[in-house]
Amino acid sequence: MSVSEAEAAKIAASSDPAINPAAPTFFDKIVSKEIPSAVIYEDDLCMAFKDISPQAPIHFLVIPKNKDGLNRLSSATEAHIPLLGHLMFTAQKVAKEQGLVPGGFRLVVNDGKDGCQSVYHLHIHVIGGRQLGWPPG
Repeated sequence: MSVSEAEAAKIAASSDPAINPAAPTFFDKIVSKEIPSAVIYEDDLCMAFKDISPQAPIHFLVIPKNKDGLNRLSSATEAHIPLLGHLMFTAQKVAKEQGLVPGGFRLVVNDGKDGCQSVYHLHIHVIGGRQLGWPPG
């Protein structure tokens, strides 16, 4: 039986990575290649891979390879500004490579339980390939 996105976020918020930003996550295991994924981009700072539960024809995630305390966006400090900018730039670069421009795409960052964050390792969802609705949820 599958759980709702909101329920998954509640479960994740009660786990160690939500409390301890240094705790390893599922995404850390993807970065270290312990868990296979459909990687579509990788550089020294970040990687992009296809979402395992796509919400549109094209749906991928961009994550920092070293989360450096960024278990969620609200944990960011001024020291993270260069990395955050790099993640945003990479998101649009890979979106173009995936054919989402000129049509467009959406970036989503879930933060905390109320934002339905289910993996406590900062990640940007890049979603497109169809007309998206508003409001999103």
